[in-house]
Amino acid sequence: MTTFEVARDGTLQQLPGNVLTPEGAYTTFRTYEGSRVLRPEQHLARLRESAGLQGLAADLDAARFEGGVGRAIATAALAEARLRVTFAPPRLLVSVWPFEPLPAQLYETGARCVSLPARRVNPHAKDTRFLAEAAAAYAALPAGAHEGLMFDAADGALLEGLSSNVFAVLYGQLRTENERVLLGVTRGVVLELAAGLLPVRLEPVRREQLARLDEAFLTSVSRGVLAVASIDGRPVGGGRPGPVALALAERLRATVEREARQLQLM
Repeated sequence: MTTFEVARDGTLQQLPGNVLTPEGAYTTFRTYEGSRVLRPEQHLARLRESAGLQGLAADLDAARFEGGVGRAIATAALAEARLRVTFAPPRLLVSVWPFEPLPAQLYETGARCVSLPARRVNPHAKDTRFLAEAAAAYAALPAGAHEGLMFDAADGALLEGLSSNVFAVLYGQLRTENERVLLGVTRGVVLELAAGLLPVRLEPVRREQLARLDEAFLTSVSRGVLAVASIDGRPVGGGRPGPVALALAERLRATVEREARQLQLM
């Protein structure tokens, strides 16, 4: 991983490899065809919102964001890149490393997931302080588990994954929590794409309803749409990717092809 600090004029300074991530807001995304990004303005909006929710200054300039990220992508010169942009006012850091897609077989079989009692303290803020907690939780997942799913201990609501949003299909409706989760950029795109495909309810399913689910799937920038095959060893639906997940994955691919764009340099 290579990390750059972005000055106010958009120029870059490469930082030492052992630089610590400062406390602040962050967002992650990937490139397509080497340098195209899907909806960068939404990632910028989330950085500003997350900073504000943490009581930090939210005055990140769009030109500085796009110029710094664009130069970091060009300087790294990777075939495809994964990026984490950290805003710890007044500092703006861009970390870049090679993007490695998940194995194709995982999309064919679906992901094994396990439940966790964890939840975000400030769920709408993408806070760097959660990174260490998530890393520890991933390290503790049982062998073969792809994602940890967070459930609310009080009402059993399925909230989100450690690094993903979660959707479920129940009684012909698409369900997902809205108030107590991080509102991912890919999640928002998928909600748009679900229009006309099936009814959407911004409400969670609960633990006692898991056995009745027709489907479940994860969304994130790195995963796209990834079906969930099982939760805590119990199959979800038929235990394999269902028609809603497959249809939304195809719609998302078409959206990326149509909308991903080059960043504007200062």
